[in-house]
Amino acid sequence: MTTRNPVERLAEVRHEFGEHGGVNMSVEASTTFTVMKPGTMPELFAGRKAAPEGCYLYGRHFNPTVYQLGRQLAAIEATEAAYCAASGMAAISATILQLCNSGDHVVASNTVYGGTYALLHDFLPSKANINTTFVDATDLAAVEASITDKTRVIYAESIANPTLRVADIPRLSDLAHANDVQLVIDNTFSPLLLSPGSLGADVVVHSMTKFINGASDIIAGVVCGSTEFVQGLMDLHQGPLMMLGPTMDPTIAAKISLRIPHLALRVAEHARRAETFAGRLHELGVPVSYPGLPTHPDYDLMQKLRCEEYGFGGILTLDLGSERRANDLMDALQNKYGFGFMAVSLGYFDTLMSCPGSSTSSEMTDEDLSSAGISEGLVRMSVGYTGTVEQRWQQLESALTNIGAIRESHNEFT
Repeated sequence: MTTRNPVERLAEVRHEFGEHGGVNMSVEASTTFTVMKPGTMPELFAGRKAAPEGCYLYGRHFNPTVYQLGRQLAAIEATEAAYCAASGMAAISATILQLCNSGDHVVASNTVYGGTYALLHDFLPSKANINTTFVDATDLAAVEASITDKTRVIYAESIANPTLRVADIPRLSDLAHANDVQLVIDNTFSPLLLSPGSLGADVVVHSMTKFINGASDIIAGVVCGSTEFVQGLMDLHQGPLMMLGPTMDPTIAAKISLRIPHLALRVAEHARRAETFAGRLHELGVPVSYPGLPTHPDYDLMQKLRCEEYGFGGILTLDLGSERRANDLMDALQNKYGFGFMAVSLGYFDTLMSCPGSSTSSEMTDEDLSSAGISEGLVRMSVGYTGTVEQRWQQLESALTNIGAIRESHNEFT
């Protein structure tokens, strides 16, 4: 198990040159690839020659540009290999389908992205007879009690969307492996900050649409794991990525690759500002949740697991008590003060705000929303880094005062 800074690992695979010696890797736009001898092609189809070790077969199988981006993500996540897909949901779906067959079972955190919840709660049971038990992933006894002889996967998010609870990845890993189960961690909220592959996760997935890409202009995902697992995803007969075809375009891979070198700078600045705002909001008495606050239930765990150079993450939440007040705050922040945008997603250079109970977690039942602790007045903020810290703070404080959430004379939350 490696404990090196992920940027150090990344540096070791960044010495890739373009086809003609360019400092950036070339974009391989071919959908199909030639072989030098006729006998090579049957060997490729029979699996006796494995791409990408010198032989490529077809763009849906392996593409050199996409493969190189995968190497960078594998370095970041401390896994043997990785391969990129057209979206985060493609990566998650392919992972579950690779690890589970009809009749198998998943134990999942009861606080996950709404699309993941719908996949596990609705789609896979009806389409593939793969069923899921949702539990509080911070309650290890509950996780263990939910494991059956049909369980193949424990699934959690490193930092839960949107409650920001932190998964104890080493202990979940121990629990999974003691029961011959695979631990899958979605690390979308915390690239570089947390390194699940180093902490014991078998498979790490990302929606690279978010922090890794950073500009809200590209949809992409990645699966990181062992070489055997990644090659299995691309198997010509039963590989979910190969069979279902959520292929990443090589031009997209090249664009994301150019953003990886400044990922560390971006992640650190997102976190610096989020920690500053969270601390000031807490001092005002505003109900704020942030893993970098000592009042957060997982603060000590986060301190133990994180790579300290990158802070505590770029996302915080406020509980305004009601959906009306939450909407009033977001409306004022966007349309009066120019603080950020009312939009789903995260990891953008401007602040993005949403009310998860009626948006990104709306796939969940009312009962499951309540069980997960997602209230109707919860506002999720992905804190951006445009403007100055003081300018943005004045906007946020003024908006809270404007909607009557803070009594200006007493600095009390109401």
